[in-house]
Amino acid sequence: MTEQAKPRPVADSPSLSGRSALITGATGGLGSAVASRLADQGVALTLVARSAERLEALDISGQLVARDLREPDACSEVVATAVGHGGGLDIVVNAVGVVAFGPVDELSLDAMEELFMTNTFVPVMLAKAALPRMTEGGVLVNISGVIAEQNLPGMAAYGASKAAVRSFDEALAREARRRKIRVIDARPGHTETGLADRAIEGKAPKFPSGLRPDHVAEVIVSAIADGTKDLPSSAFGGD
Repeated sequence: MTEQAKPRPVADSPSLSGRSALITGATGGLGSAVASRLADQGVALTLVARSAERLEALDISGQLVARDLREPDACSEVVATAVGHGGGLDIVVNAVGVVAFGPVDELSLDAMEELFMTNTFVPVMLAKAALPRMTEGGVLVNISGVIAEQNLPGMAAYGASKAAVRSFDEALAREARRRKIRVIDARPGHTETGLADRAIEGKAPKFPSGLRPDHVAEVIVSAIADGTKDLPSSAFGGD
Protein backbone atom coordinates (compact mmCIF):
# COMPACT_ATOMS: atom_id res chain seq x y z
CA MET A 1 0.00 0.00 0.00
CA THR A 2 1.24 3.47 -0.85
CA GLU A 3 2.19 5.44 2.24
CA GLN A 4 -0.03 8.47 2.67
CA ALA A 5 1.64 11.87 2.63
CA LYS A 6 2.08 13.87 5.82
CA PRO A 7 -0.56 16.45 6.72
CA ARG A 8 -0.84 19.67 4.74
CA PRO A 9 -4.25 20.78 6.05
CA VAL A 10 -6.53 22.34 3.46
CA ALA A 11 -9.82 22.91 5.24
CA ASP A 12 -8.31 24.86 8.15
CA SER A 13 -6.59 27.40 5.92
CA PRO A 14 -8.32 30.62 4.79
CA SER A 15 -6.25 30.42 1.63
CA LEU A 16 -5.55 27.50 -0.69
CA SER A 17 -2.28 29.03 -1.87
CA GLY A 18 0.51 26.50 -2.23
CA ARG A 19 -1.82 23.50 -2.43
CA SER A 20 -1.83 20.95 -5.22
CA ALA A 21 -5.01 20.11 -7.14
CA LEU A 22 -6.01 17.62 -9.81
CA ILE A 23 -8.93 18.72 -12.01
CA THR A 24 -10.42 16.20 -14.41
CA GLY A 25 -12.78 17.28 -17.14
CA ALA A 26 -10.75 20.49 -17.04
CA THR A 27 -11.83 21.74 -20.47
CA GLY A 28 -15.54 21.58 -19.68
CA GLY A 29 -17.53 24.61 -18.65
CA LEU A 30 -17.49 23.72 -14.97
CA GLY A 31 -14.06 22.10 -14.77
CA SER A 32 -12.41 25.10 -16.39
CA ALA A 33 -14.26 27.51 -14.08
CA VAL A 34 -13.10 25.60 -10.99
CA ALA A 35 -9.55 25.46 -12.36
CA SER A 36 -9.55 29.20 -13.01
CA ARG A 37 -10.67 30.02 -9.46
CA LEU A 38 -8.10 27.69 -7.93
CA ALA A 39 -5.38 29.18 -10.13
CA ASP A 40 -6.34 32.64 -8.86
CA GLN A 41 -5.72 31.36 -5.33
CA GLY A 42 -2.23 30.14 -6.12
CA VAL A 43 -2.98 26.42 -6.34
CA ALA A 44 -0.61 24.22 -8.37
CA LEU A 45 -2.87 22.63 -10.96
CA THR A 46 -2.77 19.39 -12.90
CA LEU A 47 -5.44 19.67 -15.59
CA VAL A 48 -6.77 16.56 -17.30
CA ALA A 49 -8.99 16.21 -20.37
CA ARG A 50 -9.14 14.04 -23.46
CA SER A 51 -8.13 16.75 -25.94
CA ALA A 52 -4.62 18.22 -25.82
CA GLU A 53 -5.71 21.01 -28.15
CA ARG A 54 -8.56 22.09 -25.87
CA LEU A 55 -6.29 21.91 -22.82
CA GLU A 56 -3.77 24.25 -24.43
CA ALA A 57 -6.56 26.65 -25.32
CA LEU A 58 -7.53 27.05 -21.64
CA ASP A 59 -4.87 29.67 -20.89
CA ILE A 60 -4.66 28.42 -17.30
CA SER A 61 -1.22 27.73 -15.84
CA GLY A 62 -0.67 24.13 -14.85
CA GLN A 63 0.51 20.67 -15.83
CA LEU A 64 -1.60 19.62 -18.83
CA VAL A 65 -2.42 15.93 -19.27
CA ALA A 66 -4.41 14.63 -22.24
CA ARG A 67 -5.81 11.27 -21.15
CA ASP A 68 -9.00 9.28 -21.46
CA LEU A 69 -9.70 8.28 -17.88
CA ARG A 70 -11.71 5.27 -18.98
CA GLU A 71 -8.49 3.57 -20.06
CA PRO A 72 -6.77 1.10 -17.72
CA ASP A 73 -4.23 2.74 -15.40
CA ALA A 74 -5.13 6.25 -16.62
CA CYS A 75 -6.46 7.38 -13.23
CA SER A 76 -3.39 6.11 -11.41
CA GLU A 77 -1.12 7.82 -13.92
CA VAL A 78 -2.77 11.24 -13.70
CA VAL A 79 -2.73 11.06 -9.90
CA ALA A 80 0.99 10.29 -9.98
CA THR A 81 1.53 13.22 -12.34
CA ALA A 82 -0.35 15.55 -9.98
CA VAL A 83 1.68 14.38 -6.98
CA GLY A 84 4.90 14.97 -8.88
CA HIS A 85 3.86 18.37 -10.21
CA GLY A 86 2.48 19.74 -6.95
CA GLY A 87 4.76 18.00 -4.48
CA GLY A 88 1.71 16.20 -3.07
CA LEU A 89 -2.02 16.11 -3.73
CA ASP A 90 -4.44 18.11 -1.60
CA ILE A 91 -7.48 18.58 -3.82
CA VAL A 92 -9.22 16.44 -6.44
CA VAL A 93 -12.18 17.80 -8.40
CA ASN A 94 -13.79 15.38 -10.82
CA ALA A 95 -15.76 17.32 -13.44
CA VAL A 96 -15.89 14.58 -16.08
CA GLY A 97 -19.35 13.86 -17.46
CA VAL A 98 -21.51 13.03 -20.47
CA VAL A 99 -25.28 13.22 -20.96
CA ALA A 100 -27.89 11.46 -23.08
CA PHE A 101 -31.58 12.15 -23.52
CA GLY A 102 -34.59 10.03 -24.41
CA PRO A 103 -36.86 7.33 -23.00
CA VAL A 104 -35.07 4.22 -21.79
CA ASP A 105 -36.67 2.04 -24.46
CA GLU A 106 -35.20 4.33 -27.15
CA LEU A 107 -31.74 4.73 -25.66
CA SER A 108 -29.05 2.51 -27.15
CA LEU A 109 -27.07 0.11 -25.00
CA ASP A 110 -23.90 1.83 -26.18
CA ALA A 111 -25.17 5.14 -24.79
CA MET A 112 -26.12 3.53 -21.48
CA GLU A 113 -22.69 1.96 -21.21
CA GLU A 114 -20.99 5.27 -21.95
CA LEU A 115 -23.10 7.07 -19.34
CA PHE A 116 -22.13 4.69 -16.57
CA MET A 117 -18.51 4.25 -17.63
CA THR A 118 -17.87 8.00 -17.71
CA ASN A 119 -20.22 9.34 -15.05
CA THR A 120 -20.00 6.51 -12.51
CA PHE A 121 -16.94 4.34 -13.01
CA VAL A 122 -14.46 7.16 -13.64
CA PRO A 123 -15.24 8.81 -10.27
CA VAL A 124 -14.91 5.42 -8.55
CA MET A 125 -11.61 4.62 -10.26
CA LEU A 126 -10.24 8.12 -9.65
CA ALA A 127 -11.10 7.97 -5.96
CA LYS A 128 -9.45 4.55 -5.67
CA ALA A 129 -6.27 5.93 -7.23
CA ALA A 130 -6.26 9.27 -5.42
CA LEU A 131 -7.10 8.50 -1.80
CA PRO A 132 -3.87 6.67 -0.92
CA ARG A 133 -1.83 9.53 -2.41
CA MET A 134 -3.71 12.50 -0.94
CA THR A 135 -2.41 14.51 1.99
CA GLU A 136 -4.27 14.49 5.29
CA GLY A 137 -6.79 17.30 5.35
CA GLY A 138 -7.29 16.93 1.61
CA VAL A 139 -10.59 17.24 -0.24
CA LEU A 140 -12.13 15.16 -3.02
CA VAL A 141 -15.10 16.62 -4.91
CA ASN A 142 -17.47 14.72 -7.19
CA ILE A 143 -20.22 16.52 -9.07
CA SER A 144 -23.38 14.43 -9.19
CA GLY A 145 -25.82 17.31 -9.77
CA VAL A 146 -29.42 18.01 -8.87
CA ILE A 147 -30.53 15.06 -11.03
CA ALA A 148 -29.13 12.82 -8.26
CA GLU A 149 -31.74 14.27 -5.90
CA GLN A 150 -34.71 13.82 -8.22
CA ASN A 151 -34.52 11.93 -11.50
CA LEU A 152 -36.53 13.00 -14.54
CA PRO A 153 -38.30 11.21 -17.39
CA GLY A 154 -36.28 11.34 -20.57
CA MET A 155 -33.10 11.41 -18.47
CA ALA A 156 -33.57 8.21 -16.47
CA ALA A 157 -30.31 6.49 -17.40
CA TYR A 158 -28.27 9.68 -17.05
CA GLY A 159 -29.91 10.42 -13.70
CA ALA A 160 -29.23 6.89 -12.51
CA SER A 161 -25.53 7.22 -13.38
CA LYS A 162 -25.35 10.40 -11.31
CA ALA A 163 -27.42 9.03 -8.41
CA ALA A 164 -24.92 6.18 -8.24
CA VAL A 165 -22.15 8.75 -7.73
CA ARG A 166 -24.09 10.39 -4.91
CA SER A 167 -24.57 7.02 -3.21
CA PHE A 168 -20.89 6.21 -3.71
CA ASP A 169 -19.86 9.55 -2.20
CA GLU A 170 -22.05 8.98 0.85
CA ALA A 171 -20.14 5.81 1.75
CA LEU A 172 -16.79 7.04 0.47
CA ALA A 173 -16.97 10.03 2.82
CA ARG A 174 -17.14 7.66 5.77
CA GLU A 175 -14.27 5.53 4.50
CA ALA A 176 -12.13 8.57 3.69
CA ARG A 177 -12.52 9.99 7.20
CA ARG A 178 -10.10 7.31 8.35
CA ARG A 179 -7.49 8.95 6.13
CA LYS A 180 -8.64 12.44 7.23
CA ILE A 181 -9.84 13.19 3.70
CA ARG A 182 -13.08 15.10 3.17
CA VAL A 183 -15.41 14.01 0.35
CA ILE A 184 -17.90 16.53 -1.04
CA ASP A 185 -20.80 15.53 -3.25
CA ALA A 186 -21.80 18.63 -5.24
CA ARG A 187 -25.34 18.75 -6.64
CA PRO A 188 -25.78 22.05 -8.49
CA GLY A 189 -28.88 22.67 -10.55
CA HIS A 190 -28.79 22.91 -14.33
CA THR A 191 -25.67 24.87 -15.21
CA GLU A 192 -24.92 26.62 -18.49
CA THR A 193 -21.87 24.56 -19.41
CA GLY A 194 -23.04 23.58 -22.90
CA LEU A 195 -23.06 19.89 -21.97
CA ALA A 196 -26.73 19.51 -22.95
CA ASP A 197 -25.83 20.58 -26.48
CA ARG A 198 -23.18 17.86 -26.70
CA ALA A 199 -25.36 14.89 -25.76
CA ILE A 200 -23.97 11.53 -26.83
CA GLU A 201 -27.51 10.57 -27.85
CA GLY A 202 -30.92 12.21 -28.06
CA LYS A 203 -31.90 15.86 -27.99
CA ALA A 204 -32.09 17.99 -24.87
CA PRO A 205 -35.49 19.31 -23.79
CA LYS A 206 -35.87 23.05 -23.39
CA PHE A 207 -34.35 23.91 -20.02
CA PRO A 208 -34.94 27.16 -18.17
CA SER A 209 -31.90 29.41 -17.84
CA GLY A 210 -29.34 27.68 -15.66
CA LEU A 211 -26.65 28.69 -13.19
CA ARG A 212 -23.48 30.38 -14.38
CA PRO A 213 -20.46 28.05 -14.23
CA ASP A 214 -18.39 30.68 -12.41
CA HIS A 215 -21.06 30.90 -9.69
CA VAL A 216 -21.11 27.12 -9.24
CA ALA A 217 -17.30 27.06 -9.22
CA GLU A 218 -17.23 29.77 -6.55
CA VAL A 219 -19.50 27.70 -4.30
CA ILE A 220 -17.40 24.57 -4.82
CA VAL A 221 -14.05 26.30 -4.20
CA SER A 222 -15.42 28.03 -1.10
CA ALA A 223 -16.60 24.64 0.19
CA ILE A 224 -13.15 23.17 -0.36
CA ALA A 225 -11.60 25.93 1.73
CA ASP A 226 -14.14 26.28 4.54
CA GLY A 227 -14.66 22.68 5.63
CA THR A 228 -18.09 22.06 4.05
CA LYS A 229 -18.97 18.36 3.86
CA ASP A 230 -21.87 18.32 1.40
CA LEU A 231 -23.25 20.59 -1.33
CA PRO A 232 -26.94 19.89 -2.00
CA SER A 233 -28.72 21.78 -4.77
CA SER A 234 -29.98 24.31 -2.21
CA ALA A 235 -26.38 25.38 -1.48
CA PHE A 236 -26.08 26.86 -4.96
CA GLY A 237 -29.18 29.04 -4.68
CA GLY A 238 -30.04 31.24 -7.61
CA ASP A 239 -27.54 32.87 -9.87
